[in-house]
Order: sequence, then structure tokens, then C-alpha cells
Amino acid sequence: MNVRQTLIEELEAAIANSDVRQRADVLRRVTDLFAAGSSGYSKEQVALFDDVMCRLVDEVESSARATFGKRLAAMEKAPPNLVRTLALDDSIDVAGPILAGCETIDEASLIESAKTKGQDHLLAISRRRSLGGTVTDVLVDRGDRQVAISTVVNPGARFSEFGYSTLIKRSENDGDLALRLWSRRDIPRQHLLRLFAESSEAVRRKIQTADRRNADLVRDLIAEAASQLQGRSRDDSPVYKAARDRVEMLQRSGQLDEARLFAFAQSEKFDETALALSRMCDLPIGVIERAMVNDGTEQVIVLAKAVGLSWQTTKAILAVRPGGSGTLAHHFEQILSNFNKLKPETAGKAIEFYRMRERASHTASA
Repeated sequence: MNVRQTLIEELEAAIANSDVRQRADVLRRVTDLFAAGSSGYSKEQVALFDDVMCRLVDEVESSARATFGKRLAAMEKAPPNLVRTLALDDSIDVAGPILAGCETIDEASLIESAKTKGQDHLLAISRRRSLGGTVTDVLVDRGDRQVAISTVVNPGARFSEFGYSTLIKRSENDGDLALRLWSRRDIPRQHLLRLFAESSEAVRRKIQTADRRNADLVRDLIAEAASQLQGRSRDDSPVYKAARDRVEMLQRSGQLDEARLFAFAQSEKFDETALALSRMCDLPIGVIERAMVNDGTEQVIVLAKAVGLSWQTTKAILAVRPGGSGTLAHHFEQILSNFNKLKPETAGKAIEFYRMRERASHTASA
């Protein structure tokens, strides 16, 4: 501690008697000293440099801090407090290199910058080699269109349920963002299906407005394309294949019942829930998936009532849908009322209509 304090006092004395250029030179020399042996420094030694360099960086002008920040961002063992100080600088020239490339910056500092600084700072963060869900939550919620797209195309970015839901909502009227989101290999299938459903609807409305004479043809073509994409996403998904094998095994052994379906939904297993409901309703998986990713709850209620599911199981199925918990929380009384009012006989007739429509669709495409 005495050696540390002495060094700090000597540096403060030097700074007090020098101009800005000399202060920057002092900072450069201390940085050279740190860079020369940083890989072998102990935590206490790094802390010493951290304290000294933080005091020095406050004494130099913005351009010198920017130059310093670029150099610091490339260091493997940059002093943490100094990194945070530069990351929260109002100047993007100073903060940008740290936010975009420094590997030692902590997640809390990234989040604070994303929540309090401007769009340039958010854009720099979006370009980091890796980003966790808590950081991308802020980026896609607070960032502008450029930030959102930059985050989505970053292969090292990871997204939470909130992040995916926010991006899908923002994609409704943004074809470029929707396409980039669709191109991510790690997007969960339930969000991918919801993206297909909502984007297809947006595209249909746009084209129908432009060409009303062929509205029916456009609607049929888009529905067919969405169905093909939906099927392709299932075929390419090993997660879906594993879920299908599990549900088929339960069905063959006579163990596929409401209790199993409820357990799948309670565990938030989207594919298993959809597949089990498909088997119990005797409807193609595409019909069930479209019902489960639709914003409305009516179709799921019809399916549940038709096969005699309880409210507890129906509620669990509604909750496993993308954004389903939020829908239940805000419209619980109305959803429960709709469930109680619907008669099983009416739901059964609706199921028959679904089956007839699917058979007609397959006959027409054969």
C-alpha cells in the first residue's frame, strides 16, 4: 500500500506541473509499462495500474482518451475499473472500441451503457464477439432499427424469450429484420413459426392492398408458402425429431393421455405439446402449430374442448405458446369465460371442419 500510494503521489505531482500533452505522454508511458508485463501481473499489481491509470485518464483530453481506448481494447488483461470508465464515456470515439472489442469488460457495464447512452454506443455493443441474453434484451428493446439488425446478424449474440418476442414484434412491418431473424440457425422453432405466421400476414396485407383483383390468389399462394416453410423447419430440426419419436412411442404404448400432455406443457416443451395435441385431435401437426403460434387463443380452446381437456391443461397449453404467459395474465378472465362458454359439441363440429379443409387442401395439391 505504501509503494502504491507513493507512486500515485508522484504521478499526481508530475501531472500538476505539466501541460495536457505531457499528461498524455505520462499515460502512454504507464500504459507501455503495463502492456509489457500484463500477462504476468498478479491481481494486486493489476489493481495498482488500474488505480494509477484511472487517475491519469481523467487528466487528458478526449482525443488522447480515444487513442488510449483503442489500445486498451486489444489488451487481454485490461484493468477493469479503467475499462468501465472508458466504456461509460459520453464520447463514442472513446467508448466505442471498448464496447465493441474489449473482452474484459463486465456485463453490468455493458448493460449500463446500453441503458443510458446513445444509439452509437448501442451499435458498438451489438458488434461484440459474444453477447448474452440480458444485454441483447436491452439492445433490441431500446436500440433503433440499425442496432436491432446489427444484433440479429451477430452470430455470437444470444436471445432470451423476451428478446425473441420483441424482435418478432418489430419484424411485423420490417421485412429486412424478419429475413435476418429467420436466417438465424439458433432461433427456437416456436418463435420461428410465429415469425412465419405474423410475417405472412403482413406480406398478405401489403400485396392485397396493391393488387386487390388477385387478392384470393395472393392469399392462397402465401398460405402455401408459409406451410412449406413450416414443414421445412420441422424436417430440419433434430429437436423436433426427438420430440416426435418420444410422442409416437407414448402413443404406441397407449400412454399418450391428458396427463402426459399437461406434463409437456408444464415443462414448456413446445414440440412435444404440439405433437401430443396433434395425435389426440387427429389433425396434422401444421394445423396445431399454426393454432399455437397465432396471437388469438380461440383455436387452442376449440381443440382442447373437442377432445375433452380440462381448463388446467388448456391453460398450460396456452402458456407454452410464444408470449402465452403475457396473454393469459392480461386477458385471463375473458379467456376462461370463452373456455367455459364453448360447448364440446360445437368444438367437435369445428374439428371436423378443420379435417375436411385439410383433406381438401391435400387433394387439391396432389
